[in-house]
Amino acid sequence: MEFIKLLKKTWHFIWEDNSIWSWLVNIVLAFVLIKYLVYPGLGLLFGTSFPIVAVVSTSMEHDSNFNGWWESQKELYANFNITKEEFAGFNFKNGFNKGDIMILIGKKPEKLAVGDILVYKAGKPDPIIHRIVAKKNDNGFYVFQTKGDHNLDQIKSYWLDETAVPESAAVGKAVLRIPLLGWVKILFVQLLGLIP
Repeated sequence: MEFIKLLKKTWHFIWEDNSIWSWLVNIVLAFVLIKYLVYPGLGLLFGTSFPIVAVVSTSMEHDSNFNGWWESQKELYANFNITKEEFAGFNFKNGFNKGDIMILIGKKPEKLAVGDILVYKAGKPDPIIHRIVAKKNDNGFYVFQTKGDHNLDQIKSYWLDETAVPESAAVGKAVLRIPLLGWVKILFVQLLGLIP
């Protein structure tokens, strides 16, 4: 009987109480449920360790409509034998924005194709989310070349070489975009960065 009373009090505290302590407990519970149940469950369902990612850079944004954007990029894509008509058939042909959420599915490397949006690990904590512009089979292992739609060239630095992304770095293919929802993560991380 005491246990049932305790459950009722706890239930009331969590769902009906409007105190600051109740709000804090709700935030902690939401974090724990999402981090340890929802996220891993979606990862299992979608076949990737990163089922949801927030876009934290502007590298995939388009500054204008498709035709205007293509004019500024066509020479770069010609280097990969990608035509305007072919690009127009790609998923997310108009790119996506910083602050968007992307839903990913795990894909076997042989199923990934030029034009797909690949999410992969590089030398920084946040994964890279760029478009595949070339793919080759190197002795049974796939190597991808990627490029951000907004970028004027491929990135080749000490932490990222977009001209040689190994299949082992791939974590998934973007299949769905949810606009703006990623700003929750971005603002939260920026807020934490202000705390010494």
